[in-house]
Amino acid sequence: MTQPPLHGLTILELAGIGPGPFAGMMLADHGAEVIRIERIGAGKAGPEIPAEKDILLRSRRTIELNLKSAEGRAVLLDLVTKADGLIEGYRPGVLERLGLSPEVLHQANPALVIGRMTGWGQTGPMAQMAGHDLNYIALSGTLHAVGRAGDKPVVPLNLFGDFGGGGMLLAFGMLAALHHARATGQGQVVDAAMTEGAALLSSMIQTFRQIGLWRDERGVNLLDGGAPFYDSYQTADGKYVTIGALEPQFYAVLLDRLGLTGDPDFVAQMDRARWPRMHERLTALFLTRPRDDWDAVLLGSDACYAPVLSLEEATRHAHGLSRAAFPVAGGITQPAPAPRYSHSPTVAPAMHDGMHTDAVLARFGFTTDRLQALRDGGAIG
Repeated sequence: MTQPPLHGLTILELAGIGPGPFAGMMLADHGAEVIRIERIGAGKAGPEIPAEKDILLRSRRTIELNLKSAEGRAVLLDLVTKADGLIEGYRPGVLERLGLSPEVLHQANPALVIGRMTGWGQTGPMAQMAGHDLNYIALSGTLHAVGRAGDKPVVPLNLFGDFGGGGMLLAFGMLAALHHARATGQGQVVDAAMTEGAALLSSMIQTFRQIGLWRDERGVNLLDGGAPFYDSYQTADGKYVTIGALEPQFYAVLLDRLGLTGDPDFVAQMDRARWPRMHERLTALFLTRPRDDWDAVLLGSDACYAPVLSLEEATRHAHGLSRAAFPVAGGITQPAPAPRYSHSPTVAPAMHDGMHTDAVLARFGFTTDRLQALRDGGAIG
């Protein structure tokens, strides 16, 4: 059988929360051997998240290591000599204070790729400040663009910073640097900052703004809910649907399905002066039927329509079921690895199943006597 696309890569992941584990999950999903290094006695990914239920920790083995001890750091450096990459999400300078700076790691393995995940970046006047996703996307300009006209910005979960502009960017950066290292033998540091990743996600919007197609305010533009044909609407049963009929040919289908072809309020799609009236009409129309009725009218057409599913509903929808988009592993329903490949399989999700310190270190050449001595000295769990 064809191996997963990242088979043969070994990545060390210094335990953290959010974007770092997401990058580790992505690499593991696609076949890399990712070894998560927890502090001794940790056992949790966060205050309320048991490790065995955390989707972000799937499909890799975990060891316990005391990086504050000289012996524990020596164990990590032994692993580094046989690894391709290392991921860490500490505040800038923490790794250096542990005695594990990139210079030290590269002395052990010059080809090592070191992925460093932060909010503000490794340098700059804000680099040492605490923060979270919302702060990072605020500084990037991205948060400003999300919300209704005349209202405050809407918090878009922690998707733009932690995951899209953070963990996914780090995974991409790791693979780019690993490609370089395999070609040249030269490792390097990947400085992945969520502020910059979130800004990168807004590249198209920045283009629109600078050529006059986007006003730098919320809720008045083509893709931010300002356009009545690109928005969500409530239905008679209190649920919601979306339409996204941007192109004229799709807009025509939408009008046909809704019985609005030729209606004077809708004939001039891009006349912004008419948008408030169009919004008003569509709001009233969608409130006349429950969501399932609108599915019957619009699904299967080119009207660019979809129902707004809850997180639970999404796991049971016919389209997702047809593609096995939400497999169950360890009793936890979760998104499947993505994307998919025509020849290489991804890794079937497997939930965190405890610590594997002895098994992993034995595979790296540690003898039983050395393992016992390290455990007696408090270097490993």
